[in-house]
Amino acid sequence: MTTPQEELLPGTRRALLHRIAVAQAEGRAPSLVATVVRGGASVWTGARTSVDGHGPDEKVQYRIGSITKTFTAVLVLRLRDEGLLDLGDPLEKHLPRTGAGEATIAELLAHTGGLAAESPGPWWERTPGSLRPELADVLGERPVLHPVGRRHHYSNPGYTLLGALVEKLRGATWEEVLRREVLEPLGLNRTSVRPQAPHAGGWAVHPWADVMLPEPAEDLGRMAPAGQLWSTTGDLARFAVFLIQGDDSVLSAWTLREMRTPAAPAETADLADGLTYGLGMQVLHRSGRLLVGHSGSLPGFLASLLISEADDVAAVVLANCTSGPTLFSVAADLVRTVAEAEPRIPEPWCPLRDVEPSVLELAGQWYWGTHGFALRVASDGLVSLEPLSGNGRRSRFEPNGDGTWTGLEGYYAGELLEAVRRPDGSVSHLDLGSFVFTRQPYEEGAPVPGGVDPEGWRGIG
Repeated sequence: MTTPQEELLPGTRRALLHRIAVAQAEGRAPSLVATVVRGGASVWTGARTSVDGHGPDEKVQYRIGSITKTFTAVLVLRLRDEGLLDLGDPLEKHLPRTGAGEATIAELLAHTGGLAAESPGPWWERTPGSLRPELADVLGERPVLHPVGRRHHYSNPGYTLLGALVEKLRGATWEEVLRREVLEPLGLNRTSVRPQAPHAGGWAVHPWADVMLPEPAEDLGRMAPAGQLWSTTGDLARFAVFLIQGDDSVLSAWTLREMRTPAAPAETADLADGLTYGLGMQVLHRSGRLLVGHSGSLPGFLASLLISEADDVAAVVLANCTSGPTLFSVAADLVRTVAEAEPRIPEPWCPLRDVEPSVLELAGQWYWGTHGFALRVASDGLVSLEPLSGNGRRSRFEPNGDGTWTGLEGYYAGELLEAVRRPDGSVSHLDLGSFVFTRQPYEEGAPVPGGVDPEGWRGIG
């Protein structure tokens, strides 16, 4: 992936540099590096550092903490797509006798399995993984704190279990499987379980003095699937492109869309931030924009990767400090800066090459009771149903090849849309999950549930 910075306007580049400069200075980060992706390629990289001389670039490794969880989730979804497991399977089916086997695989991916947030014993992020050689050491005597499936409670041990699941079904270590099935196919050559030069050192910055203390860089052992990886902004930029576009050698775009779909209820404290969780990915609303990705932190390091699919913009930000700049906000601001300064230019409109007359005759105005809707036939082969005015239920539908369509989003996701025809072949009405849509409001003679008053419409009299 090249980094042709001239693709962004000078004013945009300066605004991006200003944002990371403020973050590094006010957050007192020893170094901070960021990359912006647009149109499937890196278009800007910037860095700030407290060290004289050459600053970090897109090839310098930092620890990425819990962004590792997204990589682990990709491995689990690959197993599902191959038919080796179902997301509804309880963990016990594949990995018995853990003490947390009631939780399903989907619940572990979405942090709704009820598990504790951390491993018992000494702080696992700052101690060697050899202190926790077995799953029982990671989980402790009381691994489950909440009713399974009832609430979102972020769990690092939950992703240790998912890593162990990958090892069980693949017959190889999590590290080997990750390298073979994700890192090598995607060309993520600077992403690794252990640091590879050049890499940044991790630092703790004193909260009340401008002095620093080096942080230990422990091998996390069993906890590796929750936060072990080292990577670069260059590699994570490629990973961001994959998370939106997909790569059939790793995961399809359809499965990645499933990962980006909220799968967990938001905690009350997260509602104000519009933050929810999908399957290994965080989902949030910020300034009217839907963002997906993940944050990460380990002693000495902070990381964030955020994507706006609608704007076709992603941002990666890495820093080598235990606390300091809020990188989630920095990444969101980088995305917003590019999206607002240089809005995405839509692809040229093109008409359909051909369309079935039986589909075209459905286009136009329909009524569900007295609510007006428009059905449109798009050039991508989908049809959409949306309110004629105001907010309301809307969805796109994909054809099933038998004259029916399946909803793709919103209230009608998964619901069946069918054009019901009279004996002479003309269209009587649309049936959408038992809702009857007619050409006129409560059309006379149409099979409207409850019937239509034979005296018809009238005024007050």
